Amino acid sequence: MLTGQKVILREKQISDAGNDYAWRCDPDLARLDAVSPLSMSYREYVGYYADELQYASRQRRRFAIDSIEDGKHIGNCMYYDIDEDRKQTELGIMIGDRSYWGKGFGTDAVTTLVRHVFNDTGVDRIYLNTLEWNVRAQRCFRKCGFIACGQTTKRGNDFLVMELHRSWMDSIEADSEAMPHGDNGDTPLPYVS
Repeated sequence: MLTGQKVILREKQISDAGNDYAWRCDPDLARLDAVSPLSMSYREYVGYYADELQYASRQRRRFAIDSIEDGKHIGNCMYYDIDEDRKQTELGIMIGDRSYWGKGFGTDAVTTLVRHVFNDTGVDRIYLNTLEWNVRAQRCFRKCGFIACGQTTKRGNDFLVMELHRSWMDSIEADSEAMPHGDNGDTPLPYVS
C-alpha cells in the first residue's frame, strides 16, 4: 500500500471489478483514454479480470486509487512496459469517479506513484502519452514535474509524450518547498523523497 496526502494506492482486488467495468463502459471515460467503450458482458469481464489478478505480469504494476477521506475506490493507476535495460516505464492513470475530478486526487495519485517508482525500483525515467487535446491531464502531469518531450500518433489519435527523470527530483523538490502548499493539488511533487 502506498499512501499520499489524499489517496492510498493499493493492490487491485476482485471487488474493484464493478467500478472498473462501469468506468471502462463509459463512453466519455473511454474517449479520455483513446479507446472504445468496453462491449463485453460483465460476466465475461469478471472472468478476464480474475485471470489478470491471478497471473500478474512482471512488466506492470496496477493499483486501485482510494480516497483517504472516505475509503472509496475512485480510480486506477499503473506503471507498465517496464524496461529494465533502459531503466524506464510508462505511467497511466484514470480517476473514474467524476465527483473527485478537479480536487487534486489525480495529482496526488501521480506523485505517490512517481515517488514509489523512483524510491523502490531501478527506473530512472517515467514517461506517458496524453491526448493532445486533454489539457486537464497535461496540467496535472506538469504539476507532478513531467515535461513534454515529443508527439506520437496511435490508432488515429495524436498524443503528447511527457517524461520525468529521477535526476530531476532534487530540483523539483526544491521548487515545491519554495511554493505555498494549497489543498487543491496545485503544487508540484510536494512530498517526493
